[in-house]
Amino acid sequence: MRYRTPLNTALAAVLTLATAARADEVTDQLDAARKAYDAGDLRTAADTLNFAIAAIKERQTAGLLKLLPEPFAGWQADPGQSQSGGLAGMITGINLTRRYFRADGAELTLSVTADSPLLPLLTMFLSSPFMMQADPGSKPYSFKGQRGLTKHAPDSDEYEVSLMIGTRILIQAKGRGLKDSTAVQQYVEAMDVGAIQKGFGD
Repeated sequence: MRYRTPLNTALAAVLTLATAARADEVTDQLDAARKAYDAGDLRTAADTLNFAIAAIKERQTAGLLKLLPEPFAGWQADPGQSQSGGLAGMITGINLTRRYFRADGAELTLSVTADSPLLPLLTMFLSSPFMMQADPGSKPYSFKGQRGLTKHAPDSDEYEVSLMIGTRILIQAKGRGLKDSTAVQQYVEAMDVGAIQKGFGD
């Protein structure tokens, strides 16, 4: 029986993910990684496999963009954007964003962030009433059993709503040119929490 090294196991797992895909850059890279591995060129196999994994993550993230809601009546929106790789990805994790705007100049940005190293800090903040009380512009907020907060500085037209989904995912909306927090909160609550958790494997 052939011994399965960690690299061989990882390669097999990624190949399984791509089984249903048509021949493209991902399957080409997986084939190249397999050939390099079988030839004993482990460095090339690992580098090629990492490229394939990154490409798969990009496709996964692109599919998750569909979870960002369409603009409400009276609003318009830019196409959704995603970021999951490079140095920024190491700092922010997976990040999906979409900008919404109105003819009167109001605009807001809705974002979903997953697996960011910074999220534990927010979780700690939400778990400490004393820390939240130290920021007079912050108030507790909850939706469908998930904890969050709202932020608004007096005499400002800027509003922010943040909602933690478990410990890995953050939904956040930041708006300006607004009379109140209604629109910001509505965009956050338009997100399908269950679909987001499933999409990010939470």
